[in-house]
Amino acid sequence: MTLPHFWDNQTEANQTIKKANFLKSWILPYRDLSKRCSDVAALVKEAIEIQDVAFLAELNAEIVAIQKEIDELETRKMLSGELDPSNCFLSINSGAGGTEACDWAQMLLRMYERWASRRGWSVEMVDAVEGDVAGLKSVTIKIIGEYAYGYAKAEKGVHRLVRISPFDSNARRHTSFAAVDVTPEVSDDIEIEVRQEDIRVDTYRASGAGGQHVNKTDSAVRMTHIPTGIVVSSQMQRSQIQNRESCLKMLKSKLYEKELLERQKKIDEMSEEKKKIEWGSQIRSYTFQPYTLVKDVRTKFESGNVQAVMDGEIDDFIQAYLKEFGE
Repeated sequence: MTLPHFWDNQTEANQTIKKANFLKSWILPYRDLSKRCSDVAALVKEAIEIQDVAFLAELNAEIVAIQKEIDELETRKMLSGELDPSNCFLSINSGAGGTEACDWAQMLLRMYERWASRRGWSVEMVDAVEGDVAGLKSVTIKIIGEYAYGYAKAEKGVHRLVRISPFDSNARRHTSFAAVDVTPEVSDDIEIEVRQEDIRVDTYRASGAGGQHVNKTDSAVRMTHIPTGIVVSSQMQRSQIQNRESCLKMLKSKLYEKELLERQKKIDEMSEEKKKIEWGSQIRSYTFQPYTLVKDVRTKFESGNVQAVMDGEIDDFIQAYLKEFGE
């Protein structure tokens, strides 16, 4: 089994610990699934002999659960990128369309929060700018969990919504867009040099929830990396110092990912490989009316259960993407 390359940049002690944890994350599930398969095989034979229909139904449910976990391991096997095991920052920006687009951005935020919860991951709010009437103009969250970036990177791109707008008194059908960006969190063990003279820091008054503190102090921070034009912001921490630290961490993550993408681009230019999905392209359509359908433009995978998808059931879309475009 190939270990992710990013360990090459870390100290020997941390490298050993991470390698051990990585191997455990494969060995323990394998042993558990192997034992469960053996147990079910033995019990199925017994249930058939005594003709216990209810018991067979229970065993069938266990087989389905085992198959789902095997599929999950198969998907993880495709996550061999340097930063795939990392936590990640996920940003959503509403497109043209005013209130309707801002509402769509908030709906996507809810979808990703529920998806992360289903996987047992945690979510931290980093930055949010509310819409003028409803929803969110932009929002950034941090998803904390094993292989969070490896899975979430499949969501990069433009998401399109078609529905009858609740904000239209004439009940007309509207199309809205929101762009999703995903960046891996760079470990403190990986050194990314960011020169002070290359950064412009702007402070401003935080908006939204947070009590009197955010309304009276310029605690929110916007950080611009002048050479690349990368901009990050944070306003959810209590102090300006904490928001600066959060911005610097996001900036380093984006710079590291940019370096990796440029390296991969050079490799792709020298060899004919699978096509890559570029940021800014439409990746998925969500149709609420006149029929219900969620369809991924890249893989053609689709689901007619829009409500389930909006409740966070997007793993099938992600698995389809990884099978087609995974490394």
